[in-house]
Amino acid sequence: MATILAFAGSNSSTSINYKLVKYTTSLAEEHEIRLLNMAGYPFPMFSEDEEREKGYSNSLIELKDDIGKVEAVVLSVSEHNGNPSAYFKNVLDWLSRIERKFLEDKKVLLMSTSPGKRGGIGALEVVKNMLPRFGAEIVSEFSLPSFHDNFDEKGITDASLNQQHQEALDTFLQSLK
Repeated sequence: MATILAFAGSNSSTSINYKLVKYTTSLAEEHEIRLLNMAGYPFPMFSEDEEREKGYSNSLIELKDDIGKVEAVVLSVSEHNGNPSAYFKNVLDWLSRIERKFLEDKKVLLMSTSPGKRGGIGALEVVKNMLPRFGAEIVSEFSLPSFHDNFDEKGITDASLNQQHQEALDTFLQSLK
């Protein structure tokens, strides 16, 4: 049994990416899941001046420590104008200042969703290229387009997309054995 940290790269209290993460982790019953709602993690915008004057916040250090204690990460990134949210990029900037390889030896299921037909694929591709710099191994990925048409309180409603999601999750979970 692996310990998995799961969160969305969004600080929105109504994040659809958080809903996708929560649903995904509900299907990983044989593992210990630590689900984080990033809406509770406010961070100032990164700058060297801020870092020099105030250092690292307790919540940032706790997040880095939480990542360090798990074998794997489930992450769904939101998209703003074709890129990851400024919030998530900011989190990565802060974490990488504490420890460059903060995702060393972590297996990652990388996902994205959006209300649009592309499903946040632009942000997913950017983050897919960024995370290995911090030591992550992207094991599988999944993008859910048109969230409001393809997801309800029970989960992914489109059969084909549900199958793709399950395959991505299965690949990720198999890598933890």
